[in-house]
Amino acid sequence: MVGPTTTERGSREPSPPSQRPNGRPSPEAQGAAPAGLRRFLAPRTLVLALLAVALLAGGIWVLYGSDWLRVERVESSGTKVLTAEQVIQAAGVPMGAPLVSVDTDGIESRLRERLPRIDEVEVSRSWPHGVTLTVTERTPVLLLTKGARFVEVDSQGVRFATVDKAPASVPLLKLSPVQAPSLRRFPSDRLIGEAVAVTGQLPVKVAESVRSLVVRSYDDMSLELTDGRTVVWGSPEEGDSKARALTALLKADPDARHFDVSSPIAPASSGS
Repeated sequence: MVGPTTTERGSREPSPPSQRPNGRPSPEAQGAAPAGLRRFLAPRTLVLALLAVALLAGGIWVLYGSDWLRVERVESSGTKVLTAEQVIQAAGVPMGAPLVSVDTDGIESRLRERLPRIDEVEVSRSWPHGVTLTVTERTPVLLLTKGARFVEVDSQGVRFATVDKAPASVPLLKLSPVQAPSLRRFPSDRLIGEAVAVTGQLPVKVAESVRSLVVRSYDDMSLELTDGRTVVWGSPEEGDSKARALTALLKADPDARHFDVSSPIAPASSGS
């Protein structure tokens, strides 16, 4: 008896699991998870998502809503003339506020505005309850007279404070312009800035013994030392060369009373 043909056998054999009756691949053949596995994973995915939301909400509450991370103390360091209490009061840190919400930039701006003596300030959070203010004060390099008081000028030419008593070892700036045309080209503020530049050019030993810096014009600046000696400096130009020339003169003629380095290639001393 003749058996079924190949065509007949193929029609009776079941379709492979990866093939649907309509000829399309099954989800399993396409790489999708079986239906049972998908039903198992769905609630777990939902639980994980809900857990993540809960953790996020809890973290936000801890940072902003709880009493655990709030400002309870403010500390200040780095002060020399100012006091820590002055800095803390000027900072205006909101006590009891969430530490994470403290506006550090705003605090820095308030300190610079209210206390011009502050040159630099770093505001940092000290978890879990503190704010730290680290300040650097301006250092005067020259003094201007204002009646019976003194105006401090720093190395950037900033007039930052008026004091009743002159700080020790800070030279007095005698601004005595004598030429009106020169003032139009070099107004007082410019001359003060140039005088500050000269203080940064001086040899260290000379800088320590300067009593006053006399400025008559841009090209006419001179130094009065604490021992009564004088130095004609001239303009702020060629400062390094003038410093070297003055150092050489002081060694060569230590008993001289007057020095002139306005032309550093031809320095002179006299009055020995």
